[in-house]
Formats: sequence, structure tokens, C-alpha cells
Amino acid sequence: MGLDLGSKTCGVALSDTTGSLATGLEIIRREKENHLRKTLARIEEIIVEYGVKHIVLGLPLNMDGTEGERAKLSRDFKDKLERRTGLPVTLMDERLTTVEADEIMADNGIKGKDKKKYVDMIAASVILQDYLDNRG
Repeated sequence: MGLDLGSKTCGVALSDTTGSLATGLEIIRREKENHLRKTLARIEEIIVEYGVKHIVLGLPLNMDGTEGERAKLSRDFKDKLERRTGLPVTLMDERLTTVEADEIMADNGIKGKDKKKYVDMIAASVILQDYLDNRG
């Protein structure tokens, strides 16, 4: 499972059974950034429904590779995920994933307001695909 945690959304992607292809699943939305209980509950439902064994969470590093406040929030979310699910959570550098998601949407004719509907889910797919391609 790949996750792209935003301030009010969490994009979700899953891999195929061979672990080689990532596909967007959904976007979990919340009213406020620090209200994560429903987000965590939905992630747990997806884990059970799809038999998820590993979570890959985007780590939003600054362009120079340093960590800012968003990275700290992702690290805190990683800890919560591990405690609640008992699954391993790998942090994956997510720099430029939104740019890549925008390119994917443009290539597929997704424009305007529709872009906002899909960007987090597609970014989660990019994060997960990067992990799948580079896990060695």
C-alpha cells in the first residue's frame, strides 16, 4: 500500500499481486489536518479488505534533502500507522511526485478541477511505484 499524506487528504494506492505495478485506489478526505482518526480507520479497513502486508508512506523532503515540518508530520503518522496496524511502514522520498502526477494527468487528458480530484491518489501511486521499482 502506498500513501501520500496531505494536509486534508491521504492518497491511497495498491500494488498488484506480483508487487510490480502500483494503481491508485482512493483519496481519504478529512476536515482538519490533525483529525486523523477516520483516516487511520479507513486505512485499517483497506488493509483488511486487500490483505496489505506493507505500507509505503511518502516523506516530503525539501528540494535540498532536508526535512521540514511536513516531514515531521509524516514521521509521526508513520509511528501511528505502525502502532495501529502492526505492519512495517517504509518512508519513501516523495520529492517531485506531485509534478509527476500532474504530467500523468496531462497525458491522460485530466484537466482543471478534475486534477484536484485525482492528484493525491496518483501521487500515492508514484510513491508506491518508485518503491516497487527500487526495492532491489
